[in-house]
Amino acid sequence: MFERPWDLITVKPISHADITVGPSAWVQTHAAKIVPGGRVLDYACGSGRHSLWLAQQGFEVVAIDRDQTSLDQITSQQASIHTENIDLESASWSLDYLGTFDAVVVTNYLYRPFLKKLPTLLNSQGVLIYETFALGNEAFGKPSNPDFLLKPNELLGFSENMQILAFEDRFINEPKPACIQRICAVPLQSNHD
Repeated sequence: MFERPWDLITVKPISHADITVGPSAWVQTHAAKIVPGGRVLDYACGSGRHSLWLAQQGFEVVAIDRDQTSLDQITSQQASIHTENIDLESASWSLDYLGTFDAVVVTNYLYRPFLKKLPTLLNSQGVLIYETFALGNEAFGKPSNPDFLLKPNELLGFSENMQILAFEDRFINEPKPACIQRICAVPLQSNHD
């Protein structure tokens, strides 16, 4: 019936949703600073790549995003992850009912009006792990709108009451060429190494 091997091949266009990327190396490196088994908030979790990885590492994960479909996919893969459907750009933003966290992880998301709120989500031993795109990224694709790109050293400015453990503002090649800025910080009174 099929004489040629290529008769069995179905070509399907690749969409963005088909491409899966593992957890960020930055998140993996700095997750070691989180209290073992600690409570972690994956803020604007998107597809949940960090939520899923953190849960596999034994953390209690709360994943928040505005996309219910993504949240449903996360819980279908890892039922232990608590999800919350929240518009993080809403004027009525409040996560007080969730309590505080041993870590807040944010990747590839920027909404400047609430940057200063992120440290308030941490408990006294908490760790903020943040990584997103920076100016210069417009040369490599999206995001290219300056509203969604950090200015030089901008993450340092919103974390004045934090002890900076690590900071980078640089170009990366992997997983794709991009200009990024990233920080790992803890509350000033923290006893982290």
